[in-house]
Amino acid sequence: MDTGMEVIIFLAYAAGLLIIFLLARFFAFSGRFLLKIVINSFCGGIVLIVINLIGTGFGIHLPVNICTGFGIGTLGVPGIVLLYLISG
Repeated sequence: MDTGMEVIIFLAYAAGLLIIFLLARFFAFSGRFLLKIVINSFCGGIVLIVINLIGTGFGIHLPVNICTGFGIGTLGVPGIVLLYLISG
């Protein structure tokens, strides 16, 4: 085997290990972040249901779906206000 080819193979292995390391770090960080988003979205869905139960007497209705739960889960109370303003 040619020495130039061995260097290329070594660099390819090093690049592959670097990519695997970076992906592992990314997913370790984003795993916690995704868990937080999922929990907040679940809580946002519960808040939407409560708002719809209380708000029916006042004519307030916000749809309960994945997008609205995610919006409230990420933005919190401003997300509720934003969804209400967007829904009209």
